[in-house]
Amino acid sequence: MKTLVHVFVTSGVDYGNIILVGAPKSVTNKLQRALNAAARIVTDARKYDQGLSHLLHTALHWLDVPERVLYKLAMMVHRCLQDKAPQYLSNYCVPVSEVASRQQLRSASSSASTDPTISSQNIRPSGFCCGWPDVLELTGR
Repeated sequence: MKTLVHVFVTSGVDYGNIILVGAPKSVTNKLQRALNAAARIVTDARKYDQGLSHLLHTALHWLDVPERVLYKLAMMVHRCLQDKAPQYLSNYCVPVSEVASRQQLRSASSSASTDPTISSQNIRPSGFCCGWPDVLELTGR
């Protein structure tokens, strides 16, 4: 039973969470509460027991939701740069050194990536606002 809770809850929290990059804490807190509830079930802890966060990190080796989101984003960017991601995603991660107009920048000598060129034809209304410039800024690039 505990294994099923662990598998279903953590996969549910991780599913599509890359869209939560830069989301307000009020959004990620809802997922964090679900993750905390799963941790209590798996470890037989009570709701008001002290040290749930410590137990979550040390015994279960789970990251909090904001850290899970950033980890997943970093893994996706890494896969894109290693050509191990789908091509439609890899097209968005271009090293600065490969862009002709930016080769003279100091960042061209580092492993920084650029944001894609976006035209008004590609912009569609959506329920969230998360552009590549924001994503690359959050990853420290």
